[in-house]
Amino acid sequence: MRPDLNTLALPELFTTLVDEERLDTLLALAFEEDLGDVGDVTTSSLVSPDVTVRAAIVARSDGIIAGLPVVERVLTSRTSDLICMLRAHDGSICQRGDVLLELHGPLALMLPLERIVLNTLGRLCGIATLTRQFVDAVTGTRAKLCCTRKTTPGWRELEKYAVRCGGGWLHRVGLYDAMLVKDNHLGAVPADQLAPAIAAAARIARCRFDLRFVEVEVDTLEQLDDVLSIEAGVIDIVLLDNFELGALREAVRRRDARRPKLELEASGGVRLESVRAIAETGVERISCGAITHSAISLDVAMDLLGEVR
Repeated sequence: MRPDLNTLALPELFTTLVDEERLDTLLALAFEEDLGDVGDVTTSSLVSPDVTVRAAIVARSDGIIAGLPVVERVLTSRTSDLICMLRAHDGSICQRGDVLLELHGPLALMLPLERIVLNTLGRLCGIATLTRQFVDAVTGTRAKLCCTRKTTPGWRELEKYAVRCGGGWLHRVGLYDAMLVKDNHLGAVPADQLAPAIAAAARIARCRFDLRFVEVEVDTLEQLDDVLSIEAGVIDIVLLDNFELGALREAVRRRDARRPKLELEASGGVRLESVRAIAETGVERISCGAITHSAISLDVAMDLLGEVR
């Protein structure tokens, strides 16, 4: 049975969610695109391999930290001569000027890795920071803020981890771990056969696969009524796609009357300015692609603290 990713502590989540081989492949691509076949020509021409320094990875703006385990892997995967000392932890708040990590070792080894470290850390902290803004906006409601599959190719596991660092809720990881029946799946199904077709497919999927959940997308209240007619326990979640606020409230009312244990998820164009009103309709989940596809990287930098003699 798949572990519940939303109940794991962040260190355990990282080791469970992030596949080591895929992470190493991603980092290898990052090294290759930045260092090419010859390495850092500036550093190798200017910096003596004997110069040892102390350095710090520093936040240049306020935010939420995510990605420090990846940074450690970047800094130690190619050499054992760099010593990393964490000064913060993922999921915590950082303020401008805070030191997130200190380094000790040869400057000639640090400089070729600097941009890879900062790009990775900035991206993941940016996602965690934007997620926290959305989560704070729905505080006091029953709604969980969920991520989507609108992620950077190759980065999904890391970006979803960053969502959890920001207090968000993980949806399915990919097409393989949950069933989500969308409108295009039902394009050839007659309207009067919607409920039996969905129920039959859900039962087949539950028998064949280890699923986190079964979810069905609906575009209208009439389709919602069809799904509500399916016996309890077959469907876990109904996705209400692009419903106006009034329709969301009516969907909650109909669900409460017929299937109170069935969760409702609102989706479509969710913005920071609108997410509170959506949450106040009574839905249990709000899925938001913006927290991954529109996050701005947090400004982080590497500062040299001095040469070690």
